[in-house]
Amino acid sequence: MKGKGGEESSLSLYMDKLNSRGALQEPERRQGVSDKLLLSSSGASTPSDKGKKTRGSQGGSKKQVFEAYMTTEDVSHGLKRGELIQGSIRINPKKYHEAFIAAPDGKRDIFLDGTAARNRALNGDVVVVQVLPQEQWKVSSMEEDSASVVYIVEQKHSRAATGFLKFLPDKPFAMFSPVDHRVPRVNVPLPDCPHDFCSRPGDYANILFIVRITSWPDDSNFAEGRLAKTLGQAGEIEPETEGILIEYDVDFSEFSVEVLGCLPQKLPWTIPPEELGNRRDLRKECIFTIDPATARDLDDALSCKPLPDGNFELGVHIADVSYFVEEGNALDFIASRRATSVYMVQKVIPMLPRLLCEELCSLNPLTDRLTFSVIWKITPEGKILSEWFGRSVIRSCVKLSYDHAQSMIEAPDKLFQADELPPCAAEHPMDEIHQAVLNLHAIAKRLRAQRFQGGALRLDQLKLSFTLDRETSMPQGCYVYQYRDSNKLVEEFMLLANMATAHQIYRSFPNKALLRRHPPPQTKMVDDLQEFCDQMGLHIDFSTAGTLHKSLNETLGDDEYTSARKEVLTHMCSRPMQMAMYFCTGVLKEELLFRHYALNVPFYTHFTSPIRRYADVIVHRLLAASLGEEVQKQASHCNDKKTASKRVQELSSELFFSVFVKESGPLDSEAMVMGILDQAFDVLVLRYGVQKRIYCKVSATRTRTFHFHKVGKKGELTLVWAAEEPGKPSVRQVRPRDRAK
Repeated sequence: MKGKGGEESSLSLYMDKLNSRGALQEPERRQGVSDKLLLSSSGASTPSDKGKKTRGSQGGSKKQVFEAYMTTEDVSHGLKRGELIQGSIRINPKKYHEAFIAAPDGKRDIFLDGTAARNRALNGDVVVVQVLPQEQWKVSSMEEDSASVVYIVEQKHSRAATGFLKFLPDKPFAMFSPVDHRVPRVNVPLPDCPHDFCSRPGDYANILFIVRITSWPDDSNFAEGRLAKTLGQAGEIEPETEGILIEYDVDFSEFSVEVLGCLPQKLPWTIPPEELGNRRDLRKECIFTIDPATARDLDDALSCKPLPDGNFELGVHIADVSYFVEEGNALDFIASRRATSVYMVQKVIPMLPRLLCEELCSLNPLTDRLTFSVIWKITPEGKILSEWFGRSVIRSCVKLSYDHAQSMIEAPDKLFQADELPPCAAEHPMDEIHQAVLNLHAIAKRLRAQRFQGGALRLDQLKLSFTLDRETSMPQGCYVYQYRDSNKLVEEFMLLANMATAHQIYRSFPNKALLRRHPPPQTKMVDDLQEFCDQMGLHIDFSTAGTLHKSLNETLGDDEYTSARKEVLTHMCSRPMQMAMYFCTGVLKEELLFRHYALNVPFYTHFTSPIRRYADVIVHRLLAASLGEEVQKQASHCNDKKTASKRVQELSSELFFSVFVKESGPLDSEAMVMGILDQAFDVLVLRYGVQKRIYCKVSATRTRTFHFHKVGKKGELTLVWAAEEPGKPSVRQVRPRDRAK
């Protein structure tokens, strides 16, 4: 961190060490992983719970904690009259007494204060709320409307939670405390607990359990549930991983015999001759894949052939998963339920059986494979002259990694030797492939420049990656993943194919097309961030996606912390952004709502990853004009599963980082302040791209005092540190006074 006048300090990431000092503490998600610090449960009473009437007489009666839900009929009438509002509830993971749903205009949030206002709804649930009279709004609502839940439309949350059991003497149940504090504490019947739990409760103090909530009475702060599984020791990768998967309702079971029976039974499988006759034969073309070195599910390939007129025939070729996944059978059903492959640090939970995703559908080299292709005639400047869609058959000539492609881009004149690259088809020499990569790179650069000149936005956030022990899968090291020109090359043509497909299916199926829209950021959060940046002397233009991208890529200072300042601002600018979502075009009445904010395009979809995304399978069926009716229902389910998959991936990374820190000992890294609270501050750890919250404590530390005050949207926190050596003056640090420099 950099203070005014050149003060510098480093942030130790070894949380156990920090806790031993008692100075800097961060609540971790898992007990036993790092800090071993659990916050109080969200099931505790809140101010809004107090003063409720009790049922029956005073003697022995229970206080009614939650209001009764409205009837379905009353909810329906209230929604039609505009008196009630429906939306998905989002509970703040750091301030779990706060929850929000988006207002109908999508530009602001409606605030729910405390567990009583949430009325037993959990994170992600679709709820109906009633806005409270303005005199009941709380100061903490930050000028948003205040509301309370009156009905739960759909329980999106799995009602499963990972946590710890506590023995309660003279009670017929144990108390389950979830590690996710947005979930209430749960009473679990003692017969569900391990047989020796009552006699040896201390043996289970650090054991993780999975509990499923079965009910939540309106007269109790605590839910009721059943013990589903004993996971194992907290802090160990496999029990923690299994808990994450169950919590987020990820199906990691083996595929059933019925599902496997839908796969080709005669192996090795070959393409039937009659199928070849129905497709464009591209097997003699120079087509290749570019993927991570460890990838096994290769669902996209590229080609770029020079034409006599100086232009290029450029192709994107996608695995034809819909050929193998017949609509309506058991395989299709399980793929639609899973909706996405889930990528964790140490493994992948596939959407499809491995015979498909790693063999029959994967565009492996030197093997005939069925594909859907988009082929353009394109100028060297990136102008599209013609476009063709259709089913095809290809034979990839080589499997390149991003490292291989990057080496080719960085050494355009080099003659690569056979041992420097993977085996390739004899009919396509390596220099032909090298030139194709260079041509693709040149066109991609022009397309990318045109996109950003046209108003697109990209918020590049640091992504933490790990090196794992091959035998134990334990983390041996971590690093920030480098996004290079080879990645940009592939991304650019996947975007081009997705946009072209979106136009094609919308033209053909204006009421049934499955597209992907990205709403603009929430207006109030953007306004608050704009005011904050103005106060800090940071000139950020939030008026459009394009102006924001330009602002973040202009010079933000000219000192050694310029790049760090950009990383922090990128993280801050991502907070107001809404999630992109799938939708059926027949559901939304206005085309303006179809737009993708970040890409700044009118139509967009997902076409290029059908091995790992079910939405893409639907899009392939649309292209083949063979789609059924339930598009919006499946779109909503794909949204839920994609959100869960993203969160599982994040939690897996957090878990591995915590284990790595615990095993490796103290790690030091500079960090930059990105947010100030009254007793804490958030930082971005620059070496690892990790966000952490640092809590200020005075006792038993070098911190003598701290003081917080706020000017407009800008918080300022003053820390006074005791001298490291006797006789030296105290050190005074003010954050974030110098952030604009």
